[in-house]
Amino acid sequence: MNYNRWVAWSIQSVNRKIFAAIITVGSMTLVVKLAVTAQHLILAHQFGTGDAVDAYIIAFLIPSFTLSIISGALNAAFLPAFIRVREKSGEAAAQQLFSNVTFWSVGLIVMILVIMGLLAPILLPFLGAGFDPAKLDLTRRLFYLLLPVVCLNGFSSLWASILNAGERFLLAAFAPIAIPIITIILLITVGKIMGIYALAAGTIIGFFLEALILGHAILKSGFSLKPRWIGIDPAMRQVIGQFLPMAAGALLMSSTDLIDKSMAAMLDPGSVSALGYGNKIVLFLLNIGSFALSTAVFPHFSNMVIQKDWNGIRHILKWYGTFILIISVPLTALLFYFSEPIISVIYERGRFSSGDTLIVSKIQACYVLQTPFYLLGILGVRLLSALAKNQILMVISGVSLVINIFGNILFIKLLGVAGIGLSTSLVYAVSSLLIMWMLYEQLKKKN
Repeated sequence: MNYNRWVAWSIQSVNRKIFAAIITVGSMTLVVKLAVTAQHLILAHQFGTGDAVDAYIIAFLIPSFTLSIISGALNAAFLPAFIRVREKSGEAAAQQLFSNVTFWSVGLIVMILVIMGLLAPILLPFLGAGFDPAKLDLTRRLFYLLLPVVCLNGFSSLWASILNAGERFLLAAFAPIAIPIITIILLITVGKIMGIYALAAGTIIGFFLEALILGHAILKSGFSLKPRWIGIDPAMRQVIGQFLPMAAGALLMSSTDLIDKSMAAMLDPGSVSALGYGNKIVLFLLNIGSFALSTAVFPHFSNMVIQKDWNGIRHILKWYGTFILIISVPLTALLFYFSEPIISVIYERGRFSSGDTLIVSKIQACYVLQTPFYLLGILGVRLLSALAKNQILMVISGVSLVINIFGNILFIKLLGVAGIGLSTSLVYAVSSLLIMWMLYEQLKKKN
């Protein structure tokens, strides 16, 4: 099938448009994640599961926690409102909303950076409770170096939303490759000289290049990046009204990662990095699938909600839900069964020993059980956001946080650090069922 035939085929129905977008975003995300995997392999070879990696993971924990809240909540709140304004009031009104949200985002990000900087002396000793003074000092220095990433990613997320709203999925999905590519270059060239600081420098420069690429694409598409406060008009009120419950939900859900890593830091040395390596391959697959799926369906769900096409929404939800289960269940079984040889082949070299393989493979086997539930949950989350029902997600996130805490306490006693992975899988199983139940209730009201 040549390109023209592919385009002609893909525009014949909403289902085909979504499928074509999933292929586009998925293929680009695959390339990016392969680069990220190469970065992790180099990192494992140079540093193993040592103190430097533990310190970096805890240092990046608060910035990454903040990134997930800002980028996820802002994207979920902004994109449906932007599409609604563009469809009903035109490009000028859409630019006004974009400028308004950009101005508001600047103030929000600055405030968050100040709060993070002030709370770091309190939070870092808590998160790295098992660290000795030298390791904690390294964690603190890495944390302050990584703070600019929050600002860079906040704007990248907003700009990627604009591109996705115009169904320009390719560049938004491919731009993040700058982060692992720059990091790999620095690890190879100056890694032995700079140590773990090479990883931090590569992360910062990579995020800057990603923002530069996306910002340039927005300017070429005819939109201005200049922040401008217009006031709280109805469209802005909708964005803020959906951002707050979504941010609260993301705060609660992202807290599970903070809790997981801080509890791992209380266990044997190297547990934090072992937990990270155990989740790498699972996240590699989930990020490709979930990012492609959520990016592709979100604009279409938003348009269909505006048009009140409830039968079409039900059809897409049923079709892609079945597709997810058919693909993910056998994949989950294979990864669970072959977890140890997979970890051995990928990581066991340099300072990563056979003993590390045994620990990390158990963690991976527990983490991989979340796969079908995670992907179904992503599909449901995007539809709830398109329906402007982010407050439901906030409640479900609160329930998930409670389950995660008690699950960690129980399963760590039974399985050690691998119990954290099993607890995470339980969290996504319960949250996915709750999301689908809420969607059933919401769509039943639309009859």
